[in-house]
Amino acid sequence: MSNHYPFEFDPKLPFIQQASDWIADVFYEQLPEAGFEVRDEQIYMAFQLERAYAEKQTIFAEAGVGTGKTLAYLLYAISYARYTRKPAIIACADESLIEQLVKPEGDIAKLARYLEFTIDARLGKSPDQYLCLNKLDDARAAFDEDAEAFDEIFRGLPSFVHKPETMQSFQPYGNRKDYPSLNDEQWSKLGWDVFQDCLVCDRRHRCGQTLSRDHYRKAADLIICSHDFYMEHVWTYEARKREGQLPLLPQHSSVVFDEGHLLETAAQKALTYKLNHAVFEGIITRLLQDEIRESLALAVEDAIVQSEHLFALIASHSKAVTASSRKEVLWSPELVREVNRLQDMLASIEEELVFESGLFTIDDYQLKIVEEHIEMIQFALSLFKREEKPISWASEEKDGLTLVIMPRWVKEVLKEQVFSKKMPIVFSSATLSVGGEFNYIQDSLGIEQSLSFSVPSPYEYGEQMQVLMPGESAAQLSWADKMKAAGNLLERKGGRTLFLFPSMEELERFRKEADESGLTESYRFLFEGSAEISHLIAEFQRDETSVLCAVTLWEGLDIPGPSLSQVILWSLPFPPNDPVFEARRGDSANPFAEIDMPYMLLRLRQGIGRLIRARDDRGTVVIFGTELHDNAVRNQVLNVLPEGVSVETLTQK
Repeated sequence: MSNHYPFEFDPKLPFIQQASDWIADVFYEQLPEAGFEVRDEQIYMAFQLERAYAEKQTIFAEAGVGTGKTLAYLLYAISYARYTRKPAIIACADESLIEQLVKPEGDIAKLARYLEFTIDARLGKSPDQYLCLNKLDDARAAFDEDAEAFDEIFRGLPSFVHKPETMQSFQPYGNRKDYPSLNDEQWSKLGWDVFQDCLVCDRRHRCGQTLSRDHYRKAADLIICSHDFYMEHVWTYEARKREGQLPLLPQHSSVVFDEGHLLETAAQKALTYKLNHAVFEGIITRLLQDEIRESLALAVEDAIVQSEHLFALIASHSKAVTASSRKEVLWSPELVREVNRLQDMLASIEEELVFESGLFTIDDYQLKIVEEHIEMIQFALSLFKREEKPISWASEEKDGLTLVIMPRWVKEVLKEQVFSKKMPIVFSSATLSVGGEFNYIQDSLGIEQSLSFSVPSPYEYGEQMQVLMPGESAAQLSWADKMKAAGNLLERKGGRTLFLFPSMEELERFRKEADESGLTESYRFLFEGSAEISHLIAEFQRDETSVLCAVTLWEGLDIPGPSLSQVILWSLPFPPNDPVFEARRGDSANPFAEIDMPYMLLRLRQGIGRLIRARDDRGTVVIFGTELHDNAVRNQVLNVLPEGVSVETLTQK
């Protein structure tokens, strides 16, 4: 792929100015000639982006549904990538959005077709989206009810995986998307997870994940990845360089955070330390494989006993939080004391290892892995000694209870590693502001200086959308009343509905009761978690009267046409009372107004935005929520509805 520009480039003139002139041509002449409907909002956005690229600044580009914002940012990202000879990164909120961008009829393919030039765009998917060959072997050996399905996957692997033959060309394999019928639980038995030690794996050069990484690194124009993956890149950058590994992403020219209002969540997820007893034991016992001194062997055994004791104590000191997978750890003097004891034991192992390394009894590579793991645990636990305690929680993972520790300086890491770089950074979303201001998102990410603009959607919401809400006095509907209302609403539309739930618990409860009441016999229901997500979305679009129930599709889902004629928001999407949000509330003078309401209103606007995706779409949004009986909450909900939309009272039949 040559790095030529799609316009005559004059080296004597500023590049961005020339790129902007060409982009104006594209919008005013080339796209209309190709029969493409160009919108004023799109052109306005393009001119705003020109400044961000010229000044290498961060910009909040808030553009309503249907403004065609993707085309505007793609044109700048591709031009600038060719100018700098470094690819642009397009980071999407999740894996299903990535697929939408690169699918054969997606925006990148459309652009290449209209402008008649080749765009080299490659996917950088998160490691957990790939099959782990070692886990596949273990899963097949388990002989459980899934063994046959796992054997079939094994038989379908490319031949070079088993034989030391050379590969003629890049052959992607082992992607989560290739196995649509596996549910999340089955995939967890096969998919890569953080406890896999790829560095010591002798099959890593034949592994689908490694091959795809080599492939996307060579992209000339665009690398498309998830927010999680980009944050993982930022967080592991220094460590990977120290270990002589390449960073997850190559050097890049600019970054677009699509659905950028979700970046903070991804940052929190990536910038954490995970401690797990089974993993610790698995790594530390590597030291016992060799002929080591007795004092080191005893120190290792003591630390294993102490770690087991500490995690048992954490389990008894943690409580579940509604609507969150994070358990609150109730810190007590006893718990802190046991943390300190483990640290002392790890310190004595570290001292012993200094002696041992001089004797060369332990394999160098194994020693390095153990030392790094102990260093990570020591650092994570030392955070509890600081005056400003870290945010921490416990979560149940397949290897048992995991303690997750998040430093409070996530904002500082982002400021230093992402937003202080002289590079154009675009936040693109229909919902970035609250009440016309961008402070909420800017503060949460530690961004000090930025540009911003808002353009409304070109759609006629007054004619296209109807909103139903229970009356103020009836807002606190019982679950049974909501189930009955759901049956009536589905009947009215003949299915064709997207249900959005704020948590998996609510979705599971709905699923169980819909089964028991016979509701699932009347329509084909697709539930998130029952199969790979982009497969469920494709089925929902194809099978017009089906019903899709989801927790993660409040944003990004783009299904124009009659398949999605109704969106039912099962509850108002307030943040859970989990440790991360509790910490933010603790730092705020007015938590409900400054943390809970802005978060809920942004998500609500996103959920409502799933309905109207084209000029001829029509449909209904139904909003349930016990908080709607509170006049102040109700008024703010009414204020974020698109202009001109009629709101009617949902009556119980």
